[in-house]
Amino acid sequence: MMIIKTIPSLFTVGNLLLGILAILLAVQNDPRYIDYAAILVIIGMVLDGLDGRVARMLNAASDFGKELDSLSDIVTFGVAPSLLMYLVALERMGPWGILITVLFPICGALRLARFNVQPGVPGFFVGLPITIAGGVLATFAFYHTVFPFWFLPAGMILLSLLMVSRIKYPNFKKTAVSRALFWMTPLIIGSVALLAYRYPSQFPKIVFIPLAAYAVYGIKKSLDQLWRNQVKRKRQERRLNREKRLSKKIGEKG
Repeated sequence: MMIIKTIPSLFTVGNLLLGILAILLAVQNDPRYIDYAAILVIIGMVLDGLDGRVARMLNAASDFGKELDSLSDIVTFGVAPSLLMYLVALERMGPWGILITVLFPICGALRLARFNVQPGVPGFFVGLPITIAGGVLATFAFYHTVFPFWFLPAGMILLSLLMVSRIKYPNFKKTAVSRALFWMTPLIIGSVALLAYRYPSQFPKIVFIPLAAYAVYGIKKSLDQLWRNQVKRKRQERRLNREKRLSKKIGEKG
């Protein structure tokens, strides 16, 4: 029983290990290693997505696992991608580059702390999850030569603000899955690692599209909600104005 309860934590520790390896590869100051570091962050997303599901399937969820997951996330999806971005782009910005670099993991830590202590909204994350933000940032670092330079710091600041925002994002982590997923987990991890190894230049691009779409989805839904609220408020104001005019006319006739 004790061994079963440790299995989800092994996924979390694996996620943390990938984050540490990504940092070690990044500081080698070799463009090839930086690409590999970005890929490790993306693979870490797979482990992060599986640890909670495995814990629920094995009835092994615990406060310890929750805290360990947050600590791992801040390393793999906060510190590691921030360092990658600093080395490939922000270093040339001097103090401003340092400020933007530290802003991202700080916002990620605040986002994780809020998630751990506040109940949130059922079925939704409040603020962009650090896993998604870190994955997008890792793909920015991988394809930094494709984007215009201004886009990289601007995108990093936007991701930082989205993490601490009140924008709601769908929570797919608690979607019901069959227990067969537990036995398929090694196959899933192996397949992702094989794709990353065989197609290192295309793998981040495949991951970037759904991650970026997820981040934009939250912004769009929030703007749509603001627009609906504004339209609703204007309708209420017009109705109140009509009622006031009608009451005034009735008073004058009386």
